[in-house]
Amino acid sequence: MAAYLVRRLWQMIPTLAGVVLLVFFLFKAFGGDPAEVLGGLNASPEQVDAIREQLGLNEPVWVQLWIFVKQVVGFDWGRSWATNEAVSQLFATRLPATLTVMLPILVLDTLVALPIAMAVAHRRGSLTDRAVMVITTVALSVSFLVYIIVGQYVFAFQLGWFPVQGWSEHVGTNLLVYAPLPVLLAVMVGIAPQTRLYRSFFLDELGQDYVRTARAKGMTEGVVLFRHVLRNALIPILANVGLQLPGIFVGSFLIEVFFSIPGLGREVLLAVNRSDFPVIQAVTVYLAMLTMVINLATDLAFRLADPRVVLK
Repeated sequence: MAAYLVRRLWQMIPTLAGVVLLVFFLFKAFGGDPAEVLGGLNASPEQVDAIREQLGLNEPVWVQLWIFVKQVVGFDWGRSWATNEAVSQLFATRLPATLTVMLPILVLDTLVALPIAMAVAHRRGSLTDRAVMVITTVALSVSFLVYIIVGQYVFAFQLGWFPVQGWSEHVGTNLLVYAPLPVLLAVMVGIAPQTRLYRSFFLDELGQDYVRTARAKGMTEGVVLFRHVLRNALIPILANVGLQLPGIFVGSFLIEVFFSIPGLGREVLLAVNRSDFPVIQAVTVYLAMLTMVINLATDLAFRLADPRVVLK
């Protein structure tokens, strides 16, 4: 396990280097002149030249690349061009709001979809199974934006159960007052594809020989499902959860905008609209790093879920 962990960490270095090079040259080729963006429309040529000198844009490309690499290694991206706030401080203040909403969505998506998928897989072909598949198909056909608009109108305006928008400085208040509605709507959207996917995983396991052997030995259906089928289906389920995690931060963009949540997703959209390069570059690189770490953690979780898995 230790040797595998060291080897995987070592393999992350060239991957991260490739991401850094890609981000650097993409912004150089298509991002426009940062000095002109930072100076604004009314900046004089002298002011633009001064900004370019200050940012080191007059240096050779390899010098600029080295500056960028030092920013990545030192986690120091300077300050936001739009707000003059340190990018590190921006991440520290915006990330908790994003996690307050996104982590409950991930947990509930998995915990709710698993028992439903197991139940309908166990009753494959029944009326319940067909009804759930029809409902999930219809749910998949509706845009998330429709869920947000209808959910805000019904649960906030008509029923008054939740506030439409808002956020506070207290985590408990956010979890109990402001986060439930976006979490509820996101789970309503996410549970449909997860149920269909997990159902297919369970159906694959229910058709295996070891299930028939367990039943022939007189084991109850509960033991067969939860001790054997669920345990063997955990590998693809964990892989799916690992793939979901980076997408959670991408999915937070829409939620945070429509519910006025001061999280990282809304900040990224504002940075894109403002051409705030330091923030965009930092998010791009950090998201790549997060994806690599999550993939490693998922592989290690495979070993914990099934001791038969050999990590090479």
